[in-house]
Amino acid sequence: MKKVTKFQNEKVLVLGLAKSGVSAAKLLHDLGALVTVNDGKPFNENPQAQELLEAGITVITGSHPIELVDEGFSLMVKNPGIPYTHPMVARALELHISVITEVELAYLISEALIIGITGTNGKTTTTTMIATILNENRTKGQARLSGNIGYPASSVAQEATNDDELVMELSSFQLKGTRSFHPHIAVITNLYEAHIDYHQTRADYVASKWKIQANMTADDYLVLNWQQEEVRELAKTTQAQVVAFSTTEKVDGAYLLDGNLYYKDELIMPADQLGVPGSHNIENALAAIAVAKLMHVENSAIQSALSQFHGVKHRTQFIKEIAGVRYYNDSKATNILATQKALAGFDLSKVVLLAGGLDRGNSFDALIPSLKGLKAIILFGETKDKLADAAKQAGITSITMTENVETAVPIAAKLAQAGDIVLLSPANASWDQYPNFEVRGDKFIAAIEKL
Repeated sequence: MKKVTKFQNEKVLVLGLAKSGVSAAKLLHDLGALVTVNDGKPFNENPQAQELLEAGITVITGSHPIELVDEGFSLMVKNPGIPYTHPMVARALELHISVITEVELAYLISEALIIGITGTNGKTTTTTMIATILNENRTKGQARLSGNIGYPASSVAQEATNDDELVMELSSFQLKGTRSFHPHIAVITNLYEAHIDYHQTRADYVASKWKIQANMTADDYLVLNWQQEEVRELAKTTQAQVVAFSTTEKVDGAYLLDGNLYYKDELIMPADQLGVPGSHNIENALAAIAVAKLMHVENSAIQSALSQFHGVKHRTQFIKEIAGVRYYNDSKATNILATQKALAGFDLSKVVLLAGGLDRGNSFDALIPSLKGLKAIILFGETKDKLADAAKQAGITSITMTENVETAVPIAAKLAQAGDIVLLSPANASWDQYPNFEVRGDKFIAAIEKL
């Protein structure tokens, strides 16, 4: 990693731990900063805080004392999930203390070229596709997954060399806290409305996503979803070279034409050879192909990697086939749009859908057109009654209510016949019954194993 000196003897407050907070605190400490960590979890229940204290870092846990911010800090590194309305963050901004997220630190120390991926949906799949392609038949260096995908960027950046690339998934929460962050290649998979509870307005959400290209120059590349008018308008404001992708028209970049995937008139592969189903995964693959071609990867390596790519865990992930029935885990579908995209990848007359979860007060009217033609639907969680109403309006005749994901699986197994699909794509967050979508997906997989 690059040895930067700008943090020496600088007073830095790290707000919130989890993986990224621990990584940021350790890195800043190693770079000579005077680090104080503040986390709400009590010290005796906080092994991460205990670890940092043993490393010689000042730790304050159990509460967020607002007066702490007044102790002469010049920088706050906050956990991305902590909103800017939090009293500690608001006070820091009031005092004109710079507030960043740890991906900014990763950029400052990285020797490796950075490829950044953001968007409302498809980030994780696209990020993983890109890394998989770049590592195909590779003999020197590696594409390293980092960021919102579960590997703190500032940790991975410390290990990466200039033979590597950091393939970095970036959330709007992370990007909002960047200042000098500068990827060589950036991807925006799509832009829809999301996380308004955090950003307060859609404009702030979009502006946070658009920050991915804020420091890019004419020597850099910005890969954009050309199917969205909003994105085409934004493209007029970037300094980077724009590379488009589209499933609906031929563009100056990657596109779908007559069932084949192309890059600038060059045939890459047939779309039906992709290892994951769905029109949304064709979009993800086109974005990944654009990046791969910009990185001068051979077509044969792209085709090999994408044909063997069978999805990311909890994202339309193929689990197994039992008695001719194929089971897919799309627990990451925590909103209507994600479930719509998952359903679009299958023949609905053969799909038994498992859905339901946390009630956020929204209706499911927008989902009704995507449900029409479903073989059956099994519902659970706080929203099961709302979803049942939507299913009735969609004309579904087989509607079953059950307790949770685990009880839904054996019901689905009885309803499905050889050639059918059982798809967990909840269209809801998991927090009414499960700590997160990963646990929900794991419970689904465990229930399948019991069959």
